Amino acid sequence: MQAGSINTPRLATASAFSVESRNGRPDFELAAALQKVSPQQQAKAQKTATDFEAMFLNSMFSQMTSGLKGEGPFGDTTGTGVWRSMLTEQYSKSFAQAGGVGVASEVYRTLIMQQAKTIRTA
Repeated sequence: MQAGSINTPRLATASAFSVESRNGRPDFELAAALQKVSPQQQAKAQKTATDFEAMFLNSMFSQMTSGLKGEGPFGDTTGTGVWRSMLTEQYSKSFAQAGGVGVASEVYRTLIMQQAKTIRTA
């Protein structure tokens, strides 16, 4: 059985960027702002927020692995640092694409609210 789509206002643009609730309550402020911002701007804000979270996670993972020596996936060779940095970069991108730790949704909300405010005053 295939589920049909329900015709509702544009409240959620992606699973990680849901505006149905903020701290367990509906976020009507963001829902209203999304009505003012074009879909292209929303997509750009989503990408920017996800990229920012990936950069944050990469920094966090780099700090976590900076003290590793010897045993591990790359051993203790001269190229270990380069390969480990590539691995942490890919980990951070994967984490951010899978929903991350919540940084992207807050950055997205802030970007949309700022864009809606700019549209209103322009």
